[in-house]
Amino acid sequence: MKKYLLIITTVFAFCINTKAQDGIENILFADISDANKLTLEYLRPASEGFIYGMSNGWYHTAKVHKILGFDITIGANISTAPSSMESFNVNSLNLSSKITQNPSTSPTVLGSGVAVTNAFEVTIPANSDPNINGGVHPELRRNFTMPDGFGDDLPMSGVPTPAVQVNVGLPWKLEASLRYAPEIGDDVKGKLFGLGVKKEITSWFGPLDKTPLHISIMAAFTNMTVSSVIDDPSGNDVNITNGLGELDLKSHTIQAIASLNFPIINIYGGFGYIGGSSSLSLSGRYELQYQDGLVNYTRILNDPLNLDYDVSGFTTTVGARLSLGFFKIFGSYTLQEFNTYSAGIAFSIR
Repeated sequence: MKKYLLIITTVFAFCINTKAQDGIENILFADISDANKLTLEYLRPASEGFIYGMSNGWYHTAKVHKILGFDITIGANISTAPSSMESFNVNSLNLSSKITQNPSTSPTVLGSGVAVTNAFEVTIPANSDPNINGGVHPELRRNFTMPDGFGDDLPMSGVPTPAVQVNVGLPWKLEASLRYAPEIGDDVKGKLFGLGVKKEITSWFGPLDKTPLHISIMAAFTNMTVSSVIDDPSGNDVNITNGLGELDLKSHTIQAIASLNFPIINIYGGFGYIGGSSSLSLSGRYELQYQDGLVNYTRILNDPLNLDYDVSGFTTTVGARLSLGFFKIFGSYTLQEFNTYSAGIAFSIR
């Protein structure tokens, strides 16, 4: 399961250490409140996409295993952001008066656009920032560039997430599902834990338990933490010491599931609710260079960014599974705020 967690850690590292020279750290040239607002919107599609992705792929049938029967499922989800999240409206953020020039829109991390070079201008009034020379400094001006979008570098311009789990049959028509990966990595680290339970209720509907139709209810949650060392860039007047980006994600879902189980093909679907939250922090020491004529001034920030995201909404899934003995192949499409494609294989016993 560790290799599938690497998918998430790699994508997260890519979001934090963006492909352009002007990365996340350049936003810190703005006032700290403005930097939080700009970074919040830039990373929103990825941070929320992770939540929707990790809430998917929990099932490919409503039928539960017999007692101690099990399957090992290996799959992947791709959650695509709505087109409205390919860019964000800068003017709607109510930035402070210290931003004296800005474009009307800018690409998000999952957008395909290129940010306008030096489109933002920040003006720091004289003697107003205690992080610059103890608060003694002239008026300082500085332009900076937002990071580009890199949606075109990701499959289907979406957020990929793994769906690797073990499902085990229990008494009383119950089935437990486990997702687990211990902490892995060095500069980029991640760990994951998820637990789900499915209860088949076909017998509640009388003669339906004599037909291929199966009905269940299920609930599941996932906790994931991913962190990435933030590289010290060159050539953009930012020096980073002990830079670290960390994403803490929690997601949960409850759904009603139905499936038609035939000997070779299985048609399944579900309807329910998804919710979750993610917290993204940027820690470390950041030294930002400003100039007044020939004189350089350094603005020092420690642990500058703390961002919180929350999502909730209804979800509807439809999918199909092909059964070749104990080997299964499945695929599904989920309609939700971040529409999600899922596919995978399973090895099933009993």
